[in-house]
Amino acid sequence: MKNEDLIPADEICVRYKVEREFVFSLYESGIIDIVTIKETAYIPYDHLTAFEKMIRLHKELDINLEGLEAINHLLRQIQKLQDDNLRLRNRLGLYE
Repeated sequence: MKNEDLIPADEICVRYKVEREFVFSLYESGIIDIVTIKETAYIPYDHLTAFEKMIRLHKELDINLEGLEAINHLLRQIQKLQDDNLRLRNRLGLYE
């Protein structure tokens, strides 16, 4: 992973006005990844979308960490089912 693809966690906290503990609690829950380089925590750029979803749900709907974990789990299941559905449609297209 290139350094350009990493965003410092401290910068994320300032930009989104969240506490550092919240970011690390999302990491501990498996919602986002954190990469540590020379004692500095970074969030990969491709996890920023998931972070933004969770921060909006937390701030706007006042959903706690356990609720965010459940929502994240359900969103992942939906994505997996959509991927499976697309794969099966493509296979079915071969037989038509």
